[in-house]
Formats: sequence, structure tokens, C-alpha cells
Amino acid sequence: MQEMDYKKEADNGVKFRQLYGGLKDVVVPEMYVQQTTRKVLVMQWVEGQKLAEVQDLYMIEVGVYCSFNQLLEYGFYHADPHPGNLLRTYDGKLAYLDFGMMGEFKQELRDGFIEACLHLVNRDYDALAKDFVTLGLLPPTADKEAVTMALTGVFRNAVSKGVSNISFGDLLGNLGTTMYKFKFRIPSYFSLVIRSLAVLEGIAISVNPDYKVLGSTYPWIARKVLSDSSPKLRSSLQDLLYKDGVFRIDRLESLLTESLRARTEIDLVRKQAEDGESKLVMKQMLSFALNEKGAFVREILLEEIAKGLDALGLATLDSMTANLPFRPNSFSSMTNEDIINLRTLRRLVVLLTGLQQTATPVKEVKGVELYNNQKPSSNEAYMLPYRLVFGQDMLPLLSVITELPQDSQQQLLQLPADLVGKLFSRVAARTLKRVFM
Repeated sequence: MQEMDYKKEADNGVKFRQLYGGLKDVVVPEMYVQQTTRKVLVMQWVEGQKLAEVQDLYMIEVGVYCSFNQLLEYGFYHADPHPGNLLRTYDGKLAYLDFGMMGEFKQELRDGFIEACLHLVNRDYDALAKDFVTLGLLPPTADKEAVTMALTGVFRNAVSKGVSNISFGDLLGNLGTTMYKFKFRIPSYFSLVIRSLAVLEGIAISVNPDYKVLGSTYPWIARKVLSDSSPKLRSSLQDLLYKDGVFRIDRLESLLTESLRARTEIDLVRKQAEDGESKLVMKQMLSFALNEKGAFVREILLEEIAKGLDALGLATLDSMTANLPFRPNSFSSMTNEDIINLRTLRRLVVLLTGLQQTATPVKEVKGVELYNNQKPSSNEAYMLPYRLVFGQDMLPLLSVITELPQDSQQQLLQLPADLVGKLFSRVAARTLKRVFM
């Protein structure tokens, strides 16, 4: 049996403290490396109660947030977080102990894990099967089509309840038969990651039987996907938001909404804004879209807004020329794509301003979801520009802009020029296409 090397454990503790000791309400004891030998570990004394013995769901939330940072931000994680190694200190903080067993989660595996969560929540089981190959759970020679069908059967019911209701334990339990049938492999890193998450969910369930670790973690995953500069994650986001060239605004709405639920190291307990929840949401949406981390999503938004404004121009022209004897149909007639873009514009305004959205029935047209009343009425098309610009619901937006950081306000001033450029390019391309085709 290999003798325990406490010098290595002390080094692990030092690294863990450097990475996560600064998180809010997380305590990582100091290691006294100079006094530590291979047989004796000298570290800061921490007093508290075992987490499993304390009915404190907030401590679980702190643990989940810290685990998110370990697994998906830095990849250096505590691989033995059993209840005895997690303490609630007497001043209400979560302390980590015992750094003898640590794990390394490589960047490509972290990205693959995030992609798998995204595809699971969005029920893209074909992509999920490919993720399992990336994660080393399935051999490259596996029958992807058969695996996709099996995963659909396993996860359909669990995911249909919504991400906040997905039980981590149930997912693993339901996957058991499928793993045996398709000869899943369980890499050592995967078993350690699963164990660390399962321990947290087990402790949480003892406090709140309805608690779901995946539901608590997904908002951070959504935020990371929207803001990470990794080419792989940006490609995944692009694939997620576009299907057959059509923008899936419902998925962007879901990601942005979930990302706003993510508690940060600055404020794990979400506070209600004094001036109302809708204004808070509006400010958060704009702050994200205008900062550096939101640059990739901002480009997508500008592109889709340009498409919507182009469609809005066509709709307005249609309404204004409807009764003219020589109506220029070849230049103003709206296509199904234009209708989608017009409706998307309205939903984007609702999304970015935090306004209350009302459900609108949809129906299938040529394999693409469209809203009912495909052709907007002349009154609707004529009034929409005024609703978007002059409506009273937009007034709070003006007050929020003045509260944004200076760099965000500067970025906002650049958007009109960027938007005009995209709109001009789109109008020019469409005009040339209709003239020569």
C-alpha cells in the first residue's frame, strides 16, 4: 500500500484555497506547508458542524456554486466531498476539508459536459449521443442512431418536467440499462464528478426533498454558454440557436432567463430591486448584452433585429400601399421568412426590455413555426413602429440606460451604426435578389 504523502495534500489545499477561497461564504483552511512533512499535515483549525447534520439549504447552494467553479471554470475539483469533509462554520460559512483526493477536469471535457447539459435540457438527443462519445462514455463505433432512440426513451419524461425539476439521481438511475446495453465506459474522472454531485444532492434532499442539483446548476451553465469565449462553446451556442437557418428565439429566451437566475459570488442570495422586478430584469439583460462577455450574443441579436426591422419596413410598406392601383408587389410582398423575422423582433423587444410577454399560439408552416395570422393586418403593421418606439412600456428602458456603467453606455452609442450597416446590407441583398431572380 502506498504511504500517504501529506506534502502533496498540503499542495492541493494551497491550490484549492487560491482558486476558491475567495468565493463568498466559502472557507478553505490555510496550509502550513513549511511545517508539513510526508507523515504530518499542519493546517488551520476550523470549527463547525457537519453539513449533513445542519438543516441549511443556503449552505447547499454555496456548495453547488463552488462545485460549479471547480468542475466548469477551473477544472480542479474536490473528489471526496462526503458529509464529513464539509462543515458549516459557526459564523455561517461552508468549509472544505481533506484535500487528499482531488481531480482534474480538462478543458475539452468541461466543454463537453456543458454541451451535454445543454443538449439534454433542449432535448437534442442526437447531439447528446455525440457528446457521450466526446466525454469518453461511448466508443466512436457506437450506433449513434440506436443510442439516440434509447436516450430519447430514457430522458423524455424527466426533461418534460422542466430543467428545475430534473433529478440528477433519477437521470443516472434511468440510464443504467442503456449504459449496459451499449457498453458505456465509465472513465475515472466521470465517476468522481458524478460522486461529488450526487453527495451534494443527497445532503440537499435531506433538507428539501424537492431540491435538484442540476436545476440549481443549469443557470450557471446557461450564463457560461452565453458569455464564454471558447470557440467550441460559441459553435455549440450557434448550433443551438439556429435550426435549418431559422433563429430559435425560444432557446435564447430560455438561456437568458435561466442565466439571470444564476447567483454570483458577490451575491448568492438574490435581492429584489427596490424599483421593481421588471426594471431589474431589463437592467440585467442590457448589462449583459453590452459588456465584453456578451459580444457574441450581441452580434446575434443585432443580426436578428436587422432582419426584423427589414421585415417591419416591408409590413409597413404593404399596409401603406395596400389600396394603390399599382402596388409594387415584387418589392414589398412579405415571405414566410419575413413574417418570422417580424414576430421575432417583437419577442426580442419584449425579452430585452423585461416586459410581460403574452402567449401567442403558433402553427407549423412548411416545417417552420410561425405565429397565427401569418400576414399582419394593415393596422398592426402600421402601429408596430410606434409601439416599439413611443409606447409607454418603453419609458422604463430610458431610465435604465442612465443607470448602466459608462462603458456599457458607450457601447450602446455604437449600436445604431452597427445596426444600420447590417440593415443596409440585408435590404441591398434582398433588392438585388428580387430584381435578378
